[in-house]
Order: sequence, then structure tokens, then C-alpha cells
Amino acid sequence: MKRPGRAVRLAVPVILAGAVLAGCGEQGGKGARADMNMQEAAERADAMLDATLSAVVPEVQWDHDTTTSGSCTLTRRRTVMTIISEQRRGSFLGVIERFWKKSGYEITGVNQSREMPAIFARTPDSFQMSVEVGYKGQVFFDVITPCVERSEVAEPTSEPNGPAYPLGKIPTPNVRSDFWSATEPAPAPSS
Repeated sequence: MKRPGRAVRLAVPVILAGAVLAGCGEQGGKGARADMNMQEAAERADAMLDATLSAVVPEVQWDHDTTTSGSCTLTRRRTVMTIISEQRRGSFLGVIERFWKKSGYEITGVNQSREMPAIFARTPDSFQMSVEVGYKGQVFFDVITPCVERSEVAEPTSEPNGPAYPLGKIPTPNVRSDFWSATEPAPAPSS
């Protein structure tokens, strides 16, 4: 079954990458950061995704999603398999936003849609991150690298903390969590 909105979710990073590429010059040479190649940028993106997902307590199950690359940028993606109920989405996104701010990332945008909210951020070294709620409440994380020296890029080395689905075959969220899937709002933290 094709997921509505998936094409739009995948198009946003391509559009953002296009904006980044506009300043890169041809084939990642002119204008690319000389201190990092695409593999090193991918490893940095993976570390940022690992740290972000580790900040979520209780943990959620996730899987790697597709990696795409342009002439001098690439995008790493992760898809959350845990059901995040509509009542807990605000709490989930709050955890991510607080972690990103604590990590020194600038929040560059917030989509406050009730059905498909999102948060966008940028790191001091120009990596762009997003967390977006999509079809059936599935949560997606993307990291777009700055323009770097072109190189081969290996698949991520971190293991998903749940089933590893073939790329392009990730189902809608199917893992229940006593906390994140609950249908009442999260309790306020005690002081």
C-alpha cells in the first residue's frame, strides 16, 4: 500500500539540498568544505541521529531509511516504528526539541500542525535536521549534510533497535509502547 504524503516528505530534503547545492559549485569541488568528505559527513549525521534517538526515554524502535546524495550533500534518514499516539506527539517532539537546543542546535522552524507536526534545526557546522510526523503518525528523522568533498558513502553501521526492513519496505508504525502509544496526554513531570 502506498503511503500518501511519503513523496512530499521525501521531496522536502531534496528541495532543501537543492538550496544548499546552489552554493556548492560543480560536483562538490568548488565551495565544498575541504575538512570533510561525504563518508565523514554521513558518519557525523549517523552520530547525530544516534544521539537524538538515545535522548528519547522510554526508547522507541527505529529502522534506517534511504540515504540519498547530491553532488556534494547527502541525507541520512531514520523511521520510527513505535506508535506515537496523537496525545503523546507533543511530548515526543518536546523531548527532541529540548535535546537539540541542549546540543547547541538552532531551531529554524516548527510546523504546529495537529496531524503532521515537524521541527527543523541546524547545527553550528551547518547540518540540517528534521523530525516530522507523517502518515498514520509515523515519525521520520532526516539529517542533510552541508556541501562537502565528494566521496563514496557506505551504509550506516549502527544497528536498528528493532527489525531491519528492506529499504522501501518499511511498514507504518507497528510497535506498541506503554508510554508513547498511550491515548491520554503524558503526565506532567514532577518537580
